[in-house]
Parts: sequence; structure tokens; C-alpha cells
Amino acid sequence: MKQRLTGLVRRCVDDYHMISPGDKIAVGVSGGKDSLVLLSLMAALREYHPASFSLEAVTVDMGLGGMDFTPVQEFCESLQIPYYCKKTEIGPIIFEHRKEKNPCSMCAKMRRGALNEVLLERGLNKVALGHHYDDAVETFLMSLIFEGRLSCFQPVTYLDRTGITQIRPMLYIGEKTVENFAKRENLPIVHNTCTADKHTKRQEIKELVYSLSATYPELKSRVFGAMQRLPLPEWGIEGAERRPLPEQED
Repeated sequence: MKQRLTGLVRRCVDDYHMISPGDKIAVGVSGGKDSLVLLSLMAALREYHPASFSLEAVTVDMGLGGMDFTPVQEFCESLQIPYYCKKTEIGPIIFEHRKEKNPCSMCAKMRRGALNEVLLERGLNKVALGHHYDDAVETFLMSLIFEGRLSCFQPVTYLDRTGITQIRPMLYIGEKTVENFAKRENLPIVHNTCTADKHTKRQEIKELVYSLSATYPELKSRVFGAMQRLPLPEWGIEGAERRPLPEQED
């Protein structure tokens, strides 16, 4: 299974030209299943990809309490990947001081800022994020339904203010596949103690997609294929109309 998923990561990396020789790549590791699976697959890809690159793992600790990242550090050591955990007060600032009613947007912005700061300090030029196939479909539908526009994050995003490039190598892997791999490999998942977890607009869309997929099984693949063909130029790849998408586990 690991070899197959690493192959899907390589296909995504190569389709969108995510990695160049000499890249110093950080994997943003929250402790959740997505980021830990990405870390494992990037470590495997590092062993044979023709573009030689280095890896580090970076965690932004939001200061929420109850989250022990020691197992994550030990996992990184087993992969021979340097690990850095940045302590912050993002959680208390958002929930205790500002008392944000809709905290997710501000939290994401502050976490990105903290992560980019670490990357610049450590001389890393790229950051790999754990967004997968389902995340892309859900983000596209969130923009369409809640904002009335065709939009999604990009496979590759250059941040001109910092000179850092964001890459998303797991876009060809579905969430259920990620979850099954994490269980099979017994990855050291850290429970998210954020009170807003599972109570977001994204969760609403996730449940909507799940419901609609029971009636329209090809819903996700059609949305993803449409993103690669027309609405979003940053998603286009040569031959997207002819290339079958990877099978996604139910």
C-alpha cells in the first residue's frame, strides 16, 4: 500500500512540477492523520525521486493544552527527519482574549504566519501541506456554495512576500485511503483539542458531499476533473481529459 501511495504522490509532484533539485522542504505536521501520512510518503519519495531534496518536519503548537507531540518527534527520528516544534499562544489569543465566534479563518492565518517564520529561520524554501483529494473537492464546493465563485487552493502556490512555495503532494489520494494507511501504519496521531474542530462550514460540506455521493457516486471525481480541465488554470495539466483519476476508497 505504501508503495502505491508513494507512487500517487510522485505522480502529483511531477504533474505539477512541485519539486526541484536541491529543494529544502518542510512538512507542516499538525499531528493529524493527513500530515503524518504526508510525512511518511514524502520520506519514502525522498529515497528515489530523481530531484534530490531534503526534508524537515515543523509543528506549530497553538498552545491549546493537552497535545503531546513527543510521539511525533520520535516518529520523525525513526524517519531520520529533523523535527522542530514552535510554541505559540494562538489558541488563547483567539478563544480567550478575542473570543472569536468564527475562529477558523484567523487561526489559519496566524498558523501560516508562524509556520512561514520558522521556514525562513531554518532556510527552507518550500512547505508541503497535507491537503488531499477530498479537501480539494470540498474547498471548491465551499467557495461555490458559500461565496458564489469558482475557487480553490492551488497545487503549487508561491508566496512572494516570503519567497516560500507551498506544495500539496497528496491531491491524488482520497481521505478514506489516508485514514486507512494511518491505521495500518499505526501512525502517532495527536488528538486535536480545538473546541471548533468538527463544527465548521467545511464539516457541513463534507457531510453534504457524503450524502450526495450515495446517489451520485462519481460526484467527487467529476468535480475534481472539472477543476483540472477548465475553471481553475492553476490546476490544469496536459492531457487531463484523458488521464483517469486514481481510485478512491469508499
